[in-house]
Amino acid sequence: MALLKKNDVIRAEIQGMTAEGSGVARYEGMAVFVPGSAEGDVAELTIIKVTGSYAIGKIKALIKQGGGRCEPDCPSYPRCGGCTFRHLDYREECRVKLQRVNDAIKRIGGVELEAEEFIAADSPDRYRNKAQIPFGSDKGQAVFGFYAERSHRIIPFHDCLLQPGIFGSIAQAAANFLNDTPNDIYDETTGKGRFRHLYIRRGFATGEIMVCAVVNANGLVREDEFVRRIRAVSPEIKSIVINVNRERTNVILGQKCRTAWGSNTIHDVLCGVTFEISPLSFYQVNREQAERLYLKAAEYANLDGSQVIYDLYCGTGTIGLTMASKARTVYGIEIIPDAVKNAVRNAEINGISNAHFICADAYDGAKQLLSENKAPDVVIVDPPRKGCSEAAVSLINQISPERIVYISCDPATLARDVSRLRAVGWQLEKFTAVDMFPRTANVETVALLSRKNRTVIST
Repeated sequence: MALLKKNDVIRAEIQGMTAEGSGVARYEGMAVFVPGSAEGDVAELTIIKVTGSYAIGKIKALIKQGGGRCEPDCPSYPRCGGCTFRHLDYREECRVKLQRVNDAIKRIGGVELEAEEFIAADSPDRYRNKAQIPFGSDKGQAVFGFYAERSHRIIPFHDCLLQPGIFGSIAQAAANFLNDTPNDIYDETTGKGRFRHLYIRRGFATGEIMVCAVVNANGLVREDEFVRRIRAVSPEIKSIVINVNRERTNVILGQKCRTAWGSNTIHDVLCGVTFEISPLSFYQVNREQAERLYLKAAEYANLDGSQVIYDLYCGTGTIGLTMASKARTVYGIEIIPDAVKNAVRNAEINGISNAHFICADAYDGAKQLLSENKAPDVVIVDPPRKGCSEAAVSLINQISPERIVYISCDPATLARDVSRLRAVGWQLEKFTAVDMFPRTANVETVALLSRKNRTVIST
């Protein structure tokens, strides 16, 4: 095998795609990963990194275009790290994502089964109901945008195509305010400066907008002027919040919030259920696709009003609450106290009395319910990207529900957990991929697992 070196120029064809959205070529037996490429591209590549097992290349000249390539429609792409696939047409992006899910289930999960459906978005743009916009300073003037990939270098923008257009107008109003007042901008290298981020949320069903200024202080200088300028952007703005974050950290939001004007929360409607959204609440960023995902999960749960549901890793209760009308009882389990408070509140405002929430990790919460003879018929699992712990998988197997509905944001960890469950007698019945985050490399999957001869083992 010939050894590649940095700055070598090679010719190669892109034959596949990685989970992160890079193309994969082969050169003398070595994998070469190429960001911004499309399957079927033939290109001259400049090698920019070489390791013992792979290389990374950059397109120097495109000799032949792959069939799914298109002209990017955003002037900030690919410098901004927000999008991965703006050089592909949307149909090709969906094909790549579906292949990623199917490959993970076969290769890691060990199941020769393909997704029964890929639920694409009606539009790949303007779907985000949340933006966390960093601010910086350039020649004494406030600038805002998004970070370049793997850096904290701001790529300025005025209209991100993933967001509603009004978000850019709000950010510009904040920048004008900063330029006209003695509010300096936070510098990560020194930890000094006041204004850190602008955080915007919108309820797509209600139109309500929350604007949150993240500051390295107790508030803003001339805060009333900030409120006036932000309110002037749109009558849809219902809440203006100051979030205090004095920590030397990359975490955007601090734990202390103060409402400067309007409501403490905004509202949205998901699958007919109203949700109250605070600055710190978890809420899916793509409402339309979240509805489709949750409806598919409810279909897999096959509820007729008699079932007890465990909603593990329930967050603010969105999944369980949207299924509560078709279940006997829903028990949500979540380790984050504020999320549990949000879930309880969301049940209250919708008059849902058959949903109950426990603040605990998935393992301890389920053990508590089992000790109270509250065994489930259906377990809904929506874990973080790392998937379920081995202890949680073991417990799910032990409590032996009729069905497991597993929602995942990472096909690889889903497939790993499917393999673990198959090893103890579970069967993957079917799964569906949902494009929750068009133009990015992320894809959601909902899977149904079941097994015969159900036996509940006492604990």
